[in-house]
Amino acid sequence: MKSPYNEMFDEHGAPRAHYEAFHTWLGNQSQALMSLKRAEADLIFRRVGITFAVYGDDLGAERTIPFDEVPRIFTAKEWSDLESGLRQRVTALNHFIHDVYHDEAIIKAGIIPAEQIFNNAQYRPEMRHVEVPRNIYAQIAGIDIVRAGEGEFYVLEDNLRVPSGVSYMVEDRKMMMRLFPDLFQRYRVAPVEHYPDLLLECLKSVKPEGIKKPNVVVLTPGMFNSAYFEHTYLAQQMGVELVEGKDLFVKDEEVFMRTT
Repeated sequence: MKSPYNEMFDEHGAPRAHYEAFHTWLGNQSQALMSLKRAEADLIFRRVGITFAVYGDDLGAERTIPFDEVPRIFTAKEWSDLESGLRQRVTALNHFIHDVYHDEAIIKAGIIPAEQIFNNAQYRPEMRHVEVPRNIYAQIAGIDIVRAGEGEFYVLEDNLRVPSGVSYMVEDRKMMMRLFPDLFQRYRVAPVEHYPDLLLECLKSVKPEGIKKPNVVVLTPGMFNSAYFEHTYLAQQMGVELVEGKDLFVKDEEVFMRTT
């Protein structure tokens, strides 16, 4: 049986090249200091309200987001390969959804049984032959991946409906920069703080035809939703309104937001 891949160490127990600087740094930190840093992170997360709830948890308590001071480091080459593959995958998924609601070629070719599509609880007959901007149905995709070996990755799951968690990634990065600024002097770390800007740009790019200045909002089920922190965070960072279903209404095939 193949042994699990060790991110930091190779098969000889030596740190991998892209982990050498971090391994040296970590060896110079005391356990007491690292424990204090973890406690500080937890305290800040609780004070700021960066928490989430777990559905079905009998305790019903809010939990602070997971934080690990040992980063998972990707080389520029690995990240480039991942980005290329994931772009291709999300493009294929959007083509699949478009085909399901239009030509149904994948069904006619016998690749996927019709009942597997039409009996699915998420299938929406009212979307048949409806054209969406740029043929993009999934503007945001949360792709779960696992590493199987050197440069070898597999997709565990495609989250296309309501993927969440990106705000925690951004906040974890901020926390790492706050607690361990010297680490960022050792590595050329790719930025992530511009994600809300990219998200807003993406959402505006799929505006309906004829709309020059689209109004973007973040729709939330409400404060008791497990991802409510993320909803409020993204709305604030993008500078858009946070709304619930009761705040919206449809008139003449257009969606309006109540202002009072």
